[in-house]
Amino acid sequence: MEQNKITIEFFHDVLCAWCYALTPRIEKLTENHNGKIEVIHRSFALTKKPEGIENIFGSKEDGKRQILEHWRAANINDDEHRINAELMAQRSFNYPYSTPGLLACKAAEAQGGNSMHHKMFNRIQKAHMTDCYDISDFEVLKMCASEIGINVEQWEKDYHSEKISQALDEDLYFASQNGINSVPTLIANGKYKLTGAQPYAALEEWISRIKLNKLKTLR
Repeated sequence: MEQNKITIEFFHDVLCAWCYALTPRIEKLTENHNGKIEVIHRSFALTKKPEGIENIFGSKEDGKRQILEHWRAANINDDEHRINAELMAQRSFNYPYSTPGLLACKAAEAQGGNSMHHKMFNRIQKAHMTDCYDISDFEVLKMCASEIGINVEQWEKDYHSEKISQALDEDLYFASQNGINSVPTLIANGKYKLTGAQPYAALEEWISRIKLNKLKTLR
């Protein structure tokens, strides 16, 4: 007998290649459970400020080089191998930081709720890791917004608003309060945590164990 709906909070960053690999599996999970799983999208910033890459890796060049090694590993994990590290290596722009893309997702959410956050997140990740555009460029983000079925003029106003900046800060604070220090991270029903780009079978096993109350809780 099916128990009550399971709510999964999916913490992710637009920059995160492992998140890109995991998302289709999360989508498959929700489809296969026929409305019994709800996914709430939560923002997390790997590099909140423009200087973040340089501060972490010592230089922008070393940062991009090391990040693309993560891309190559994540592309092996990705079921469809959509992550194009070789194309990004040829791009001349500095590797982007998290905040512009996260604001874009929250601005989309302001119009269409969680489902529109999901659509915008997916479109920005494709722009970043498959098409290898500069997602710190507002015009790239605006292009993404124009392709997901929202009012772009309203989205642009929201993107630049204090309301959306505060909404992003609330997500980041919420992640901090829940002990999230890497992405992707999933938290089910506010108490069961799973990290990393897990294979689909591992996600199903996790859900089964949650239903049977066979997992340790966060608290």
